[in-house]
Order: sequence, then C-alpha cells, then structure tokens
Amino acid sequence: MRLTQSIAPALLLLVAGVAQAASGWGFEDASVQIATKKAAESIREKFTQTSPLAKPVSLGTTNTLKLSLTAKDNGKGKRPHQAFLVLQEQESGLEAPFPLTVKESGKAVAQITQKDLPVQFLLASKPLKASVVLASFGSAPGLNSPVFEVQIEADASAPRPAYEKPLRYGKQPEIHHIFRPDPKSPPKIISLVFGLAVIATLPALLVGWAVLGGNLNHLTTAMGAAPLSHASFFGSIVAMEFVFFMYYTSWNLFQTLPVIGAVAAVAVLSGTKALGEVQSRRLAGQR
Repeated sequence: MRLTQSIAPALLLLVAGVAQAASGWGFEDASVQIATKKAAESIREKFTQTSPLAKPVSLGTTNTLKLSLTAKDNGKGKRPHQAFLVLQEQESGLEAPFPLTVKESGKAVAQITQKDLPVQFLLASKPLKASVVLASFGSAPGLNSPVFEVQIEADASAPRPAYEKPLRYGKQPEIHHIFRPDPKSPPKIISLVFGLAVIATLPALLVGWAVLGGNLNHLTTAMGAAPLSHASFFGSIVAMEFVFFMYYTSWNLFQTLPVIGAVAAVAVLSGTKALGEVQSRRLAGQR
C-alpha cells in the first residue's frame, strides 16, 4: 500500500509530462544526410526529438547537408508557421537560421552547404550546434530541440577565409582635442593708420557738404518738424559705428548680430520719417 502511494505521484507527473509534450509541436521520421557527388559515399543518420545524434556530422567543402523530418502538432502532421534549422557557434553564441521547406502534410526538408554559412562558422574551432525550431499560431507550445552537431571540414589546399571582427560600441581611448587659437585683430599700428586715413577725409566731407548745399540753416526747421525721427536716425548711425568698434575690439559675432539687428530696425523706421520730412521741404522748394 505504501509503495503504491509513493509511485502514484511519480506516475501522475510522468503522464502529465507526456500529455504536455504530445500537445505541442514535435517531429518524427527525422534524418540528416551528408550528400556527396558520389551517391555511394553519402552518409545518412536518423535521430529523434528525444535522442539527438551522439557524434557530429562532417560537412566538407563539396558536401551538402540535407535535413528531412515530418513536423507534427498534437501528433498530427501539420505545416508550422515557423520552421528553421538553427546553427550556433559555441564560443561566440552566433546563430544562423536556415528555413525549412514544409508541405501541408508537415514533411520538411533543408539543404545547407559551406557557401551558405557565415565566415565565422567556417573558422569555428568547435562543432556547430544544430537545433530544430518549430512554432506556429495558437496555444500549442513551440519546439526548440538540439538534434546534432556539425563539424566543418576546411579545404587544406585552399587558404582560410579572412575575417576581421566588427567594431563594437564600447569604451574608447580618451581623445584630447586641440583647438586652433581664436582669430585675432591685426596689429594696432595697422588699425591706427587706417583710422587716421578715415579721419583725414572728414574735413573734405564737410567742405563738400557745404559746397553742395548742406543747408545747415534748416537744422532748426527739421528738428522742429520731426525731432524724434531725425534724432533717432542720426543716433542709429552713430550706434552702428559703435557696434562695429566693439566687434573689432571685444565682441564676438553672436554678441554683435542681435545688436546690429536692433540698430538697423531703428534706422529703417526713423529714417523713413526723417527722409520723408526732408522730401516734403524739397517739394516745397525750400532746399
């Protein structure tokens, strides 16, 4: 009686496990064949979902690995939504999926040669792990079952393929940036020479203004008609010269541009009214 009570839970767990396995995806009639040009030299081995091959299969440069099986859902042959033979390189964990061609009855085949493999697989020092992956829509659990290993046989007469590891994002050596020095103004002696040249032209400008009819006696009339416009227009001209002076001596471009924009707006608005007042006196024949 005690023996029966101790065995019963174990039997129940075993039956539950078998029922769960039967309710999911699986396969049967599975075999792997290493085909060569000579059919007599081809090697074919069978395996099951629970009994993978014990020894690796060798895949040479002229061989073709052919996998065939019948996919089943709840014990019935059926075409899954996803069916792959996945090869994995053991050291790096790199995987490469190869889709199986599956019929509605569940019969699936796949063929692989060395030309289909990534270069990392051709340089692998250990056999590649091969797994069958079956899954589909619905509540049935999918299958990811290791089935055998593949040993890549390189051609001794051919050079090994070249491979360089790709650059990965990670910590890089510290970089010290060396910026070029800020631009400097020309020597002061050059600036002084050109400044004196500009100042020297002022007397000639004043004389020409007087000869051509500057009408300085209209200053009182102009200031009386539009005092704010004339004062703002003249002040904006002086302010613009001051902005250029500051840019030459200490300001940078980002400090200068906003001030130039503000002074230019004042010059346009006040200059329109100031010049309009001058035009009205010219039309009246006063100048």
